[in-house]
Amino acid sequence: MCKRKGLGVGSLLFSLVVVCFFFGAAKLPAEAAQYKWKMAMPWPVPAQDAFHKQFIELVKEYSGGKIEIAYYPDGQLGTHDEIFHSVQDGSVEIGYFAPYVNLVPGGVLNWMPWTVMSWQAAQMAFDRDDGILWEVMEKAYNEVGMSMIYQVSYGPYGLGNNVRPLKSPADLKNLKLRVSASLGLVRMLQNMGKGTGMTLETIPWGDLYDALGKGVVDGCWSMWPSLIELRHSEVLTYYSDLNFAWDMNNVVINKDIWDSLPKELQDAVAKASEETQRALFANSEKLEKEFIEKLQAMERFNITFLSDEEREGFRKASDMGAIWDELCKPWLEKNYPGQNMTEKVQVELEKIHQKVLAEKAASK
Repeated sequence: MCKRKGLGVGSLLFSLVVVCFFFGAAKLPAEAAQYKWKMAMPWPVPAQDAFHKQFIELVKEYSGGKIEIAYYPDGQLGTHDEIFHSVQDGSVEIGYFAPYVNLVPGGVLNWMPWTVMSWQAAQMAFDRDDGILWEVMEKAYNEVGMSMIYQVSYGPYGLGNNVRPLKSPADLKNLKLRVSASLGLVRMLQNMGKGTGMTLETIPWGDLYDALGKGVVDGCWSMWPSLIELRHSEVLTYYSDLNFAWDMNNVVINKDIWDSLPKELQDAVAKASEETQRALFANSEKLEKEFIEKLQAMERFNITFLSDEEREGFRKASDMGAIWDELCKPWLEKNYPGQNMTEKVQVELEKIHQKVLAEKAASK
């Protein structure tokens, strides 16, 4: 018959340690993150802040707490260009940018007219896995030491004016329109208005409201959010939804930091990025509908919704092939030698355009 022996002091202490380990572990402080990054926004983006913060939480979750990101909104870490250079040198890991060509030479591809004309097309063209505009913009950012994480969009551009509704290029007759230094859009308007007597005036975006109110110009390109938030609807009478250009900004990371990240953590960030981009697009599309409803309720503001055929008339008049050869081909040939990338990009974008039109027609 066996007799139970009493526990010695050593055994008792060991048992207490084991009990403390199992029952006290949940209360121990979490292991410190292996990567602590900064994410900087150069401008106030109140409609987006919650989504960028959600991205940060998702990265922390999917990385098992190995990556922590501190969020700096509203230009806290500097101007757009200052933050850009900070991400370039790695002192700030992640930034939110518009790829102006003085900073990102290949950024011209982000702003080319008629590349994207709907939210559905934007999702396909900027898809992380096989989107043609994602591919070339990733190459553009790689050239300046960065890698893309996700896209942020406020949607399409149309044309507003105080003279008449615009339903065809002929309606541009004798209009004086405000433009910026966005050369692709300027070239497009020049082609669309050829022979109509239309003229273009370069006016800073911040001066546009007064210029329209005082009749310095008859009209301008604008967006649904700008018509409400920047009050362009107060100084415009007519607006046509041409959808000839698409607003797209980019959230990017320092390339050396990204390349040094273990594959499983790159996958974690990519997963968080894909979910965030989808959520941002859905939110912007929802806001767009709300903006349109508000504008339709304004008595003196008139919206012309173009048919696909009417929009195609403006698109054809833009003669984009020549503009691509002038503005995009030099950079594409340099970065994709011997691959005929200028034609490839345009062909892929046309496939997306035709697919969207076909699906739209089938749904009617």
